[in-house]
Amino acid sequence: MLLEWRHLPNLLTFMRIILVIPFAACLYFEYFKQALILFFIAGLSDGVDGFLARQFNWKSRFGAIADPLADKLLLVTAYVMLTITGHLPVWLTALVFARDIIIVSSALIYHYWIGPYEMKPSMLGKVNTFIQIVYVLVVVVSLSGIEMPAVVLTYGVWVVATLAVLSCAQYAFVWGRKAYLHRKSIKA
Repeated sequence: MLLEWRHLPNLLTFMRIILVIPFAACLYFEYFKQALILFFIAGLSDGVDGFLARQFNWKSRFGAIADPLADKLLLVTAYVMLTITGHLPVWLTALVFARDIIIVSSALIYHYWIGPYEMKPSMLGKVNTFIQIVYVLVVVVSLSGIEMPAVVLTYGVWVVATLAVLSCAQYAFVWGRKAYLHRKSIKA
């Protein structure tokens, strides 16, 4: 067989990465119903590839790296396209990006100045990502013609912004404390 079953999760992840292109085009040209379908397909494939990898122990280094990157690529694309088309405020997208850049930069600095680290998402970080995804979904559903309560659209922006700031602060505190304790242990 050309494709072994154990590679199926990686194939689904790769498919999700490829789906970003038509998803971005649908958002840009305001084909929101089609974008919604692609978003659901991507979400479903994410769930299926994760299930297969865990259930059958088809985990791989590629999957461990590519799966979260595929998720982040889809989310970043959604925020950028919805901002370009005027459906999300620029400041919100900038804040969401700033959070990610600060976290990744801090992790790299920690790695190069102090040593290896285990980058595990915190519960607040997971909630932040979940709310970012839900908010994109709510916006795209609304744009596709399904009426959403205005309060959800309005306050959703502030919930996403607040969680981005709080989760970034939490990561800064946790990793700052680890760096401080490491430095303190070296001096002792």
